[in-house]
Amino acid sequence: MHHCTAPKTTNSACIHPYAQLTLPLPLPLPQRACHSPSQSHHFHTRLTALLLYTIALRISSTCYLHPTPQLLSPTLSPQSSPSTSGLLAHAEGFKAMSGSPDAPDAKRRFQHHPHNMDPNNAESSSSSRSSMSMLKIVPEKLAYDIHSWSSHSASYHPKNITVNKPQDQSSRWSSGSNNQMQHITIKLDRMSIAHTITFGKYHKVHVCNLKEFKVFGGLSPNNMIELLHSGLRNDSEPETFSLKHKANDVLFPCQYIKIVPLLAWGANFNFSIWYVELRGICQAEMVEKAHWDYINYRENEVIRLCLKHFRQRNYMDTFESLQVRTRMQLEDSLLTKLHRDLVINGDFAVAEDLIRQAAERNLFQDYISECMYRPMWKKISPANPDDATPCMRGGHQMAIDTDSGKVYLFGGWDGSKDLSDFWEYDPDTQRWKCISLDTRRQGGPGPRSCHKICFDPKTKQVYTLGRYVDPDSRPNVNLDSDFWSFDVDSAQWTRISGNTATEGGPELIYDHQMVVDSDTQVLYVFGGRTIGPDPNQTIYSGLYAYNIEQHQWKLIRTDNSQPEHSIQLKSRIGHSMLLNPRTRELYIFAGQRNKDYLSDFYVYEIDTDTVHEVSRDYSKQGGPDAGFTQRATIDPDLGEFFVLSGLMREKNTTQETVKNSFWVYNIKKDRWTKVYQNENTGSAYWNSMADKEPCPRFAHQLVYDPKRKCQFLFGGNPGEMGNPNLRLDDFWELWLVRPSPQDVLRHAKFHIRRQKFREMCGVGDPLGALKYLQTELSEVVDHEDGEESQKFRELTQFLFQWKPPGGSSIGGAGAGAPGHHGERTLAAGEQRGVGGLATGLGASERSGRTSGAATDDDAYQSRTELYETLLEYFPDSMREPKDNLVDLVQMK
Repeated sequence: MHHCTAPKTTNSACIHPYAQLTLPLPLPLPQRACHSPSQSHHFHTRLTALLLYTIALRISSTCYLHPTPQLLSPTLSPQSSPSTSGLLAHAEGFKAMSGSPDAPDAKRRFQHHPHNMDPNNAESSSSSRSSMSMLKIVPEKLAYDIHSWSSHSASYHPKNITVNKPQDQSSRWSSGSNNQMQHITIKLDRMSIAHTITFGKYHKVHVCNLKEFKVFGGLSPNNMIELLHSGLRNDSEPETFSLKHKANDVLFPCQYIKIVPLLAWGANFNFSIWYVELRGICQAEMVEKAHWDYINYRENEVIRLCLKHFRQRNYMDTFESLQVRTRMQLEDSLLTKLHRDLVINGDFAVAEDLIRQAAERNLFQDYISECMYRPMWKKISPANPDDATPCMRGGHQMAIDTDSGKVYLFGGWDGSKDLSDFWEYDPDTQRWKCISLDTRRQGGPGPRSCHKICFDPKTKQVYTLGRYVDPDSRPNVNLDSDFWSFDVDSAQWTRISGNTATEGGPELIYDHQMVVDSDTQVLYVFGGRTIGPDPNQTIYSGLYAYNIEQHQWKLIRTDNSQPEHSIQLKSRIGHSMLLNPRTRELYIFAGQRNKDYLSDFYVYEIDTDTVHEVSRDYSKQGGPDAGFTQRATIDPDLGEFFVLSGLMREKNTTQETVKNSFWVYNIKKDRWTKVYQNENTGSAYWNSMADKEPCPRFAHQLVYDPKRKCQFLFGGNPGEMGNPNLRLDDFWELWLVRPSPQDVLRHAKFHIRRQKFREMCGVGDPLGALKYLQTELSEVVDHEDGEESQKFRELTQFLFQWKPPGGSSIGGAGAGAPGHHGERTLAAGEQRGVGGLATGLGASERSGRTSGAATDDDAYQSRTELYETLLEYFPDSMREPKDNLVDLVQMK
């Protein structure tokens, strides 16, 4: 991240580096006499708030409050400065506090802060819809000029990147060095929301192409954030990349774009960029709206950071003064009450009751969604040993009825032949039912493997398309692409098409992917390899949509036919494709193309016909290794999809392996998490695990029941070198377990009661504390959890650390005795801080508390630490900011 220096001041104003916004400097304090200690204290409280707010504002003008971009705002005139009658009026940055005639604008601005939004407010909803509408506008080409550059060699001037001449070897920028200080900064003609960047290339492979680069953006050339970190393929094809332009649900406009080369394809060669094109939104009204939102967000965050800082340090008069002036809420009212009762009043019983209310309101779901899953495999055996079950196979297909939970299995390869049997599994009875041993006898499709099926819960139809044909058999086999549906209610097959290729659909394909959008009644088919008479010819199929009601195919993308200025979606086989019905997006990742195993990830937006590249190589971002025939499922409610590994290629090698690993991807947070991986090999080990965990495999099938939150796995190829025809017939269910709300409630109670126990020890009541430890505290401990049980046992040391006035602690434990989690017990007079700063309280700040309140700094700070621990269980939208004010101070 790049930071600008502190802003210069002119005429008692500092110019905001991101926009034409004038922020007033602190106003001179009014001349007044202090006739009483309380008046003097109030005066200095206001002074403290003003000075700290000004410091925070200065800091925020030179760095972002978060590492992710937010949004921007129209100019505020100097006349909007607050009057001297309200020293803190400008703290929120709007005019209502100073009695300005523009108060309605201020009120509107206050309402749009995420912590002050009324979900029933029509204006708030309209603002949200406006932000969403910006995302639906087709980006246009953005005009720009070259602003600055690090160096250039010979005649390869940076201005060359503004024209696209792929045949001209001299039409490029070439750096004068190959160190990582090289860059080009371009200035957009108008402040815009940049969506994509396209790099043109020379018509031949070139050693100076960028193997790795970064792109930064911002409103100032000296203060930017990273928008992209990627690399170019060393070929002649132009490449388009998505730029980060939305974060925290707001859009992020830029005026400057900086391209930083990191590595060329040729070792020790200088960097070359041939052509750059940017596309995005530049309509003035929309960009100004984004500009307004950005300034609004930043100023509100400054105030909330100050409020958090004052309360952490127990500057309550200052905290209340700033809150009254700005009318800014630091957090949800439930949490404000929790802070008052827990930290200030020390009422642990009320605190527990508030946490119980939070559990009843289901407020812990965000926290639970961040907890690691614990996998629980269970092998499903027939309820009756005489029941018929599917035989061993790989390359089969499964689909699930998400309403009934029934699983359908069709076809596959048993090691010697293709299969045409059709099965249904009922999880309620835990029994398989053979619908057909040979679907041809019921007027259905013939034997097949490497095909695809999907289930439409709206019409109760199973669709199947594609199949693999061995090269030796192709001269004697019908290679038409037949397309079928099975009606579950009537148990009837229908041949929708004898050959989809003649109707605008795909050729006969295999190892493709197919999903159905039940709401719109559209099937999507992507990838796969076409099967033709010549087995040496490799042709990949594109992205198709089939309108079920109109019986009409539409070709959306092919390798050779993709929209101009779009991100290229290359076809592949053995990949994964998932439909998110909430966002109407297709998630496409992994697979194989030619001899390359892939670990890329793309999102196709159905409504806008737009492709976004999420990752060129997610294995470098903490995700799985490149894979082929891995299986993926999705839970739209949780905002996650799951991946069970298949055939994989390890990083930096060409070795193919079959691993047992299971991954979860958080869609909103763009984060991979490995749930588990078993590295054991050898038949002896896996024979011993036959009833505990499925062995590694590929060409298996996995489906997910989103209601029961259960995965079903059947069959596959174990990849045994000595037995290549071996296939599997084992059937498993996988449960991914996270803490329940009651588990979280119990943990919260443990934290609260532990604090109460420590305070009881501190007031010299060891017998009462011991009884509390053995009863009320013990009952909220999971004694079977080794770590939690150890924490509980460690609490006994506090029974001997009470320190009477003027004496040493009981049992000889002095100030240096170890405390909980290895922390040191505070020495007399020592103060503990929160958020990186020690406390310092005056008598006036500690006065006026209730009899049960904390009466010293140590109790207040330890309760504050407990409060911030409990905050981890609540959604971010309810909480105070996670950042600390002191962390914004840069040490140089």
